Amino acid sequence: MRAMQFERFGGPEVLRKAEVPDPVAGPGETLVEVEAAGVNFGDIKQIAGEQPDGPYAPKGPLPRIPGLEVVGRTPDGRRVLGYVLQGGYAARTVVPDRDLVALPDGVSAGEALALLVQGLTAWHVLRSVARIRPGESVVVHAAAGGTGSLAVQLAREFGAGRVIATASSEEKRAFALELGADAAVDGDAEDYKERVLDANHGRPVDIILDAIGGPVLDSALDTLGYLGRLVTYGSSSRQAASALAPSRLAVENIGVAGFWLIPLLARNGAGGPALEELLDLTARGRLRPLVGTEYDLARARDAHEDLLARRTKGKLILRP
Repeated sequence: MRAMQFERFGGPEVLRKAEVPDPVAGPGETLVEVEAAGVNFGDIKQIAGEQPDGPYAPKGPLPRIPGLEVVGRTPDGRRVLGYVLQGGYAARTVVPDRDLVALPDGVSAGEALALLVQGLTAWHVLRSVARIRPGESVVVHAAAGGTGSLAVQLAREFGAGRVIATASSEEKRAFALELGADAAVDGDAEDYKERVLDANHGRPVDIILDAIGGPVLDSALDTLGYLGRLVTYGSSSRQAASALAPSRLAVENIGVAGFWLIPLLARNGAGGPALEELLDLTARGRLRPLVGTEYDLARARDAHEDLLARRTKGKLILRP
């Protein structure tokens, strides 16, 4: 079958076209004919050999086929979405049954793939970690991104009283408003507090979802109200925050929690009520996943280069 694989660790240049034997499903697994595979930063970590003992680490000797998520059909004709630790960049792959979910009618491959990692992250930071309550104010950083754009919509769906988006450009802020944010402001750390409090009618906020870290996280803490919660689920700034003294959290009665989806998937599997709800909301038109560029499978290297260069918008997919 057709696949993309790597024989050594490195950057996008190590990806190569290959013809490899079809995989064979074992007990508790299902063979899937791949319609589309999602592209993630986790794939880039796989081929770079980062975190060799971590949740992204593929198993077995080189060469390996990367890819964490696929949409396709089972031998009995079901159209499914599946999470795999490796093997997605291929015409066929095997998926653990607990990580396989049937796709409802009306959900495209790109929409489904956007929901698996980014959608589940947005769902869990709001529901499982922040434990959003009706009427609360929610600030979403990087609101035009894959996870942020879904978090804006889900916050509204889950009953937020006011949703405030932050983004780096007028175009991105306009997009966040289109998705349902009540206000959208510049997310820069300088004068962050003034802009966010003004967007919340002068009141402190209840929940902040942060994937930026560094000075932005420090500034965001200053806007939390009594029993406010900040959830950090990334650090795109690659800078450390400096204001997380435990004494400050206690004195101001605020909380900071972290979330990373991959250990949750390793423990519980991808299937379950959260993903089913996301797919149902999408099928009914209440949730709009952001779908980006499609590439032929043979152009996986181009997709990785574009992702690393920040030339992309929305979920990138490969078509085998």
